[in-house]
Amino acid sequence: MFNVDDFVQSKTGGPKMQVLRVEDDMLWCARVDDHIKREIEVRADTVNLYHEDGDFGVC
Repeated sequence: MFNVDDFVQSKTGGPKMQVLRVEDDMLWCARVDDHIKREIEVRADTVNLYHEDGDFGVC
């Protein structure tokens, strides 16, 4: 379902996170804006693959 280095986001919103480890239905992720890469443990069924809507960066 998810792989290491995928980018995910909570289904309820929140920051973009990178998957660091995958084990069964658990993911260990780090926020992309966290330079220390602190692991956050989340259930796989609580996140979706990250995607951006619209034309970000276009003026």
